[in-house]
Amino acid sequence: MTTERPLFIPVILGTPRQGRMSEHVARFVCGELEKRAGVETELIDVRALNLPTDDAGEAIKDVGFSRACARADGLVIVTPEYNHGYPGMLKHALDTNLKEYIHKAVGVCGVSAGGFGGTRVIENLLPVLREFGLVAIFNDGNFSRVGKIFDESGALLDESYVKRTESFLKELVWMSKTLRYGRENVAN
Repeated sequence: MTTERPLFIPVILGTPRQGRMSEHVARFVCGELEKRAGVETELIDVRALNLPTDDAGEAIKDVGFSRACARADGLVIVTPEYNHGYPGMLKHALDTNLKEYIHKAVGVCGVSAGGFGGTRVIENLLPVLREFGLVAIFNDGNFSRVGKIFDESGALLDESYVKRTESFLKELVWMSKTLRYGRENVAN
């Protein structure tokens, strides 16, 4: 199956914290996506979204974020693991959309200072993503001991992550193409 227009797969950086090592992961994944023929991407940083905290859901949509999610064929979420869970600001941002996500692929990159590579944040986020109507791919991006994978400037120190990320993105692109075909050609 070929697609006439490029797939659009934005990368969502899911934490606003200062000193976040997950920013290096998000930039790396975005860079790897940019290398793929037939794929467009952009980095969406929850820190830059204009989301008030005095309301929720569609009442506080960030127009740019909602447009990007509506246009997207798939999403990558890069999120650190905070005490076995995901950042509240990530959930707050994701909750502002619903119809924009239906039948679209999503891959999650968990980031951790420890040895589990964000496995627990991914486990906790998957039910939320399914509730949105997103289709989670079966590969995860696990970035363990993130402080040893990237230096302070964001340069990759462990080249094994290139091959790992390739496998993750290959599955995400396949699922994004397949689901786009379904959204456009199969009656629901």
